[in-house]
Amino acid sequence: MNNYPPDNNSREAAKERSTDNRKSFEGSTSPPRAFAPSRETIDSPNIEEISAIIVDCAYRLHVEIGPGLLESVYEVVLANMLTERGLHVRRQVSVPINVFGQEFDEGFRADLIINGLLLVELKSVENFAPVHAKQVRTYLRLLKMPLGLLINFGAATFKEGIKRIANEHKDFASSRLRVNQDRLSEEGGA
Repeated sequence: MNNYPPDNNSREAAKERSTDNRKSFEGSTSPPRAFAPSRETIDSPNIEEISAIIVDCAYRLHVEIGPGLLESVYEVVLANMLTERGLHVRRQVSVPINVFGQEFDEGFRADLIINGLLLVELKSVENFAPVHAKQVRTYLRLLKMPLGLLINFGAATFKEGIKRIANEHKDFASSRLRVNQDRLSEEGGA
């Protein structure tokens, strides 16, 4: 037996967090809102760190399995991988929309919502269609979320199958893009 503290990213810890999350919604008269931050998100990584974890897991999944399976297979495996990395993952979340002052409970279903902060939309098609990015932009706007990832596991390479889509996201503090933004500002280009 070692004297080290338990690893918080272990499979057991992830299962415990998942069970606790399910218990917190039991007995509720209304379904949880996809975009409402939960207690688990207060001490969680920032959105750029979450994005990096998702990209890492999705890349490993694409390399391991490759293209050709149904979207639902990639969704369940990716959700499990993210949970094991300590993120709070919600799958197939029904998100209501407000149109002309009326609320519709079944507006759309978000594939994955991570830590209540980031939307992940998955595809398993040969190529992205222009409507896929528009779909994610609309979801982000309705959810008032700053960032989404569109991941296509059907693409030949992972690089061809991932798009980062922002919705008024301005905090790139931990992103390499910050350097380029600062340089453009100094040159008067931004």
